[in-house]
Amino acid sequence: MRRLFKPSRPRSDSGMAYRLGWILGRAIVWFLAISVGLTVVYKWVPVPITITMIADPNGFTKDWEPLSRIDRNMVAAVIAGEDAKFCSHNGFDAEAIEQAMERNAKGGRLRGGSTISQQTAKNVFLWQGTGWTRYARKGLEVWFTFLIEHIWGKRRIMEVYLNVAETGIGTYGVEAGAQRYYNKGAARLSRVEAARIAAALPAPKRRAVTGATGFTRRHGNAIAARSSVVRNEALDACVYE
Repeated sequence: MRRLFKPSRPRSDSGMAYRLGWILGRAIVWFLAISVGLTVVYKWVPVPITITMIADPNGFTKDWEPLSRIDRNMVAAVIAGEDAKFCSHNGFDAEAIEQAMERNAKGGRLRGGSTISQQTAKNVFLWQGTGWTRYARKGLEVWFTFLIEHIWGKRRIMEVYLNVAETGIGTYGVEAGAQRYYNKGAARLSRVEAARIAAALPAPKRRAVTGATGFTRRHGNAIAARSSVVRNEALDACVYE
């Protein structure tokens, strides 16, 4: 009997879409597995190197120190200078982000609203970058911030942050910064010395730590004053629980 209908062949574009979907799905699964795996490893193991360090044309100097060997003045200083709500937010400070957007829209001094958790996620897992790559990074930054908040906890986030943050040209971590600027370890930093290092953190290649003048000096003095408030009001309590 003559067949009246022939089975339709799958369209080539449908096959291509399926293959692309399969590849994309596999890539997402691998990304999730690797990102979670690295986060778990770094909960216990010191971060050996970062993309920022590798890309630094000046080379890099770093010296990992556990939080127990970093003076509490340094913790108070970065909370005072970078993220006053560190112990109370879940990784993101919506109010700070909104204020930064309003300030930048008015044409004032450009300033981000990133928390210490977001900065740590960027510094450890991602790149610095500008332009469109910055927006791509921001999406990934949200994911890694979520991971470290839930896997590491506040104390570990602070410990990693203080060991990977750029504190000067080719200098990473507060131990290397303390040795460079004050010829002593981070365990013996005074309140003012810690504040000076914290004041340079947003732009360590441009802001001087020793012999600072103008805005950087005023900012350092303000951080030194606010760090006393951090200690007195236990705004660093989550780090020492």
